[in-house]
Amino acid sequence: MNEADQLVITPISGLRQLSQFIRLPRRLYAGLPGYVPPLDMEQKDLLHPRKSAFFGHGRAQYFLATRGGRPVGRISAQIDDLAIERLGENIGFFGALDAIDDAAVVAALLDAACAWLRERGMVTARGPFTLNSNGELGVMIEGHDAPPMIAMPWHPRWLPPLIEAAGFAKAMDFMAYQMETGPQAEQKHLVPSSLRLGEGRLGSVTTRGMRKDRMAEDGEILRGLYNDAWRNNWGSLPLTPAEMTAMVAQMKPILKPEHFVLIEQDGEPVAVALVVPNLYDVAGDLGGAPTPLGWIKLAARLLRHQFHSARVILLGVSSKMEGTALGAILPALAITELMRRGHSLPYRMVEMGWIVENNMPMRRLIERLAPEPCKRYRVYDRSLTTN
Repeated sequence: MNEADQLVITPISGLRQLSQFIRLPRRLYAGLPGYVPPLDMEQKDLLHPRKSAFFGHGRAQYFLATRGGRPVGRISAQIDDLAIERLGENIGFFGALDAIDDAAVVAALLDAACAWLRERGMVTARGPFTLNSNGELGVMIEGHDAPPMIAMPWHPRWLPPLIEAAGFAKAMDFMAYQMETGPQAEQKHLVPSSLRLGEGRLGSVTTRGMRKDRMAEDGEILRGLYNDAWRNNWGSLPLTPAEMTAMVAQMKPILKPEHFVLIEQDGEPVAVALVVPNLYDVAGDLGGAPTPLGWIKLAARLLRHQFHSARVILLGVSSKMEGTALGAILPALAITELMRRGHSLPYRMVEMGWIVENNMPMRRLIERLAPEPCKRYRVYDRSLTTN
């Protein structure tokens, strides 16, 4: 093999190499139909050890693949102490996997991540997660031509089969659904007129939006309900206070009170939903690293709230409501409230994800409005004790 064909996997270090790691997907996928690069700033919040709250309870190593000195792929390997505690076994993660259409490149990247995890006592490699299940998860297997959505990754069609060829097997799928907003969608989601929040049988049940002057407090309420509601979902991990603080800080410029639905019974939180405007609507045409003029355009669009789509990133019901009649209808009431508030917002489409494929109650509720998922993502496992 001549030097130009030699494949080298290198652990990265330093800010210069981290910047190269962050920029690599848009170099690899430029021009591919359906691919729109996220902002480098957004990815830095996910991956930078001094910016990502993940590093308060986890550690990671990033790798670059080069061939003849040219970058051809990347991957991360990470260990999350919270995940080990929650799952009760030494499961390590890989993530941020992006590569050219080459089985040797993908296999070498995955082998490097697995070796790093194995050396640190992990028995299973699971992913992709960037950097755990509270961030970006899965590799896209359906929906490559769907509009891009905030914090939902895009991957080329060749990547899933190359992961499987490297010895990984499906662990779980996650879906996303797109719903058009407006009168027709609301007609499909009608709830009985007797079930109005704050009236009749639901007189003790009220709802409110986010308090902009008390976002940190509302963030903690959201975190508590999320951790409680999703505790039994496959692969779910608790959000830490630091992760919620970081999320609130990142989203504060684009959030409005209407984006947050908190349902309370007798003043006690029992259900929550959070909608986030789709950053791609205002930044998708600016590239991952906007020019100074691009940043000015972005600031103006954010100020005018020029979004036309959004994503429901959290929808959960307190475990105290499980098995009750009210608990059964709370998700539907939360969606109804989101639709009502949507009259004052400019969104024409809302995406709901991630929905675990075995969460049939949530799927049945959503599929009344959107019968088929618009995107599907897969998480894989590989044993680290058999090789």
